[in-house]
Amino acid sequence: MSPSVAQLSFNGILAASRSKFRNLNAKKIGATPKKTRTTSASSCPQEYVDLAHDLADTAGKITSQYFRKPLDVESKSDASPVTIADRAAEEAMRSVINKRFPTHSVYGEEFGLDLRDSESVWVLDPIDGTKSFITGKPVFGTLVAFVEEGSPVLGVIDQPITKERWVGAAGRVTTLNNKEISTRTCGSLTNAYMYSTTPLMFSGDSLEAYQRLAEQVRIPLYGCDCYAYGLLSSGFCDVVAEADMKPYDYMALVPVVQGAGGVMTDWQGNPLKLNTTILTQQECTSSLAGEVLASGDAQTHAEALQALAWSN
Repeated sequence: MSPSVAQLSFNGILAASRSKFRNLNAKKIGATPKKTRTTSASSCPQEYVDLAHDLADTAGKITSQYFRKPLDVESKSDASPVTIADRAAEEAMRSVINKRFPTHSVYGEEFGLDLRDSESVWVLDPIDGTKSFITGKPVFGTLVAFVEEGSPVLGVIDQPITKERWVGAAGRVTTLNNKEISTRTCGSLTNAYMYSTTPLMFSGDSLEAYQRLAEQVRIPLYGCDCYAYGLLSSGFCDVVAEADMKPYDYMALVPVVQGAGGVMTDWQGNPLKLNTTILTQQECTSSLAGEVLASGDAQTHAEALQALAWSN
């Protein structure tokens, strides 16, 4: 996309956002707390939950030491930034996993896939939101997921600076700092507060689809990285729509959102899975990027999917 086209698209999104703010007082939120939540019939083993906490603690000790400190920032092959904090945190987490469960596979953003003879895979993103991290904005997070037979059954979003930790696990209600939380019922997509990390993550067809969705929500908001999914799970926003996401960006988010009563799929409404048959060191590329949608309730999710799929 040329700079001029990108700027026009960005301006279009901002115009839609300003229009929503002008009409802020013309609508009522209508959101009420959810009374019930659906959890899986089978529970995630406690030993895996305990390890996920240990991994978040391990990464947090490292990333906290580098936050708002002078850092050398490198650019990876896809032009995304990386720091010594990203790499050191992932190395430390991998070491903990290998000692505790040496047969489990590990897939991480910085060091790719270490595939073992097991259907159990730990998916790691040591710093989701590196751009926020290097600019001193505490909405980045460490993401830890445990995946069985392709499905995420355990997820952690950890913000080590604000000391907030969301934990979602199969068979359990999602917690924030050990207290059960819930999404809220939005009532209608027109009432929804929607987050995305940046409008620049959308291009081509995904940009057109996103613009349709942004025009229908109450207010589109930007800039929260993985923290937005914690806010959604806690009942403070209603939709998160993102594109250009890799499995390590979203695997941990799925159990957190679902355990709080929300829904999370791709933009076609399909479950988010991890396919290790194509996940080799050589194939961990941008071809694995995809779109994800999270909503606080099923009705809002269905309306958002319809907006994304609409065409002339």
